[in-house]
Amino acid sequence: MSLSTLKNRRERGFFDGQFLIAMPGIEDRNFARTVIYICAHSDAGAMGFVINRPQNLTFTDVLLHLDMIKQEDSIVLPKRAREFPIQTGGPVESGRGFVLHSDDYSSDSSIPVSDDICLTATLDIVRAISKGDGPTRATMLLGYSSWGAGQLENEVVNNGWLTCAANEALIFDRSLDDKYERALAGMGVTAAMLSAEAGHA
Repeated sequence: MSLSTLKNRRERGFFDGQFLIAMPGIEDRNFARTVIYICAHSDAGAMGFVINRPQNLTFTDVLLHLDMIKQEDSIVLPKRAREFPIQTGGPVESGRGFVLHSDDYSSDSSIPVSDDICLTATLDIVRAISKGDGPTRATMLLGYSSWGAGQLENEVVNNGWLTCAANEALIFDRSLDDKYERALAGMGVTAAMLSAEAGHA
């Protein structure tokens, strides 16, 4: 599923607004020990973002790359902008930035993905954040994760993922190191209880 499909979706699928929590049997290293927030699911496929993988970039690096500031201007950025988190959202279009955020910010290009969360992939939100404005809760993700028609369903059936309702606080939580364990704990599960052969919790 692509971003354009997300914009044009007409109805929500079963995995919309769900977390995917990787089972130990996942062989693709892009997804080992990941927690993924599914933004859209339909008969055409699914799209989501890994929410527990750091990125070796700062928001200042992004602004410099986009020529939105000069190096000497970086020291006067608002603290909120300097500390704004950048994460790895997935292997698809990994050079492209997406901002997942609370719905107290909206532009013409913002796409609602739930009752409380929106997705914006244009420079207007980057400018707002650089000025200390923008949404109350947000994170920038480079790239996204995508599945074709029926692919995610097959992976879940084949014990690739645990699924549960998404927790907004966990989506925007900046502590990434133990987010996988905390997502499991929200289901009453620990990593030690899982195995590649285990059934679904």
